Parts: sequence; structure tokens; C-alpha cells
Amino acid sequence: MTHHDQYASRRTLLCGAALAALGLTACGGGSDGGSRNASSGPSEAVSLGEANEVPVGGGTAYTDEKVVVSQPEKGRFRAFSGVCPHQGAVIDKAEGGEFVCPLHGSRFQVDTGEVARGPASTPLPELEVRVKDGKLVAGPQRES
Repeated sequence: MTHHDQYASRRTLLCGAALAALGLTACGGGSDGGSRNASSGPSEAVSLGEANEVPVGGGTAYTDEKVVVSQPEKGRFRAFSGVCPHQGAVIDKAEGGEFVCPLHGSRFQVDTGEVARGPASTPLPELEVRVKDGKLVAGPQRES
């Protein structure tokens, strides 16, 4: 083996190791590792839209506000952070009684926020929600 061949082999090995390390970092390295800094929802109350837009027994995703809301029974609403705890993607839809993350397919029960299917392993954080003048308001509530 010539000196040039040794250098090329060492370079190939180091490049492969670097790429493997990057792959682990980009994928979060396991469990819910990439999400510890993910937003858990709005820091102040946000108006989401008409309460009647949320189907009874289903849910609605408000992607701009990073909030998901369900109506488990008529007139009772629950709101959760719309940020997936796996790697911080914004949940963009509800289907079949579950909120769905578009990034890796994690699914959460609309009525509880609990994980229905991973890779996420922690539930969606619950937020305060109320109906004011027919509109949903989620996030920290102030008395008015």
C-alpha cells in the first residue's frame, strides 16, 4: 500500500465517520431528543377562529398559532400545543380522531393529546381554551 493509498483510506474512513455522526444528529439521536426546545404553544392568549369550526368528536389544527383544538363532546373544548414533541414540527391536520404530525407521522388522540402512534413518546401539552363571543381563544387567559 502506497502512502497515497493510506491517505485515501484514512480520509474515506474519517469522512464516513463524520457522515454517520451527522446522520445521528439530524435524526435527533433517539427518543424525543430534538424537541426539548420546542414551543409548547402560545405565550399569550390567541384568537383561533369560530368555535363551530371544530367538529364534535374531532379536531382542528391552527398551524399559524401552533395550536390544535378538539371538541370531545358538544360545547366542551380542549386545546393542546400544536408542536410535535418528537422533533418540533407543527401538526397540520386531524383525521380519524387523531392529530397528525406531517414530519414522521406521530399521531395524538384528539380528546386527550396522548400519543396514539410514535415516534413521539410524550403527549401534547394541554393549553387553556375558552369560547369568547363565539370564537376560540387559547393560551394563558387573563380575566377581563
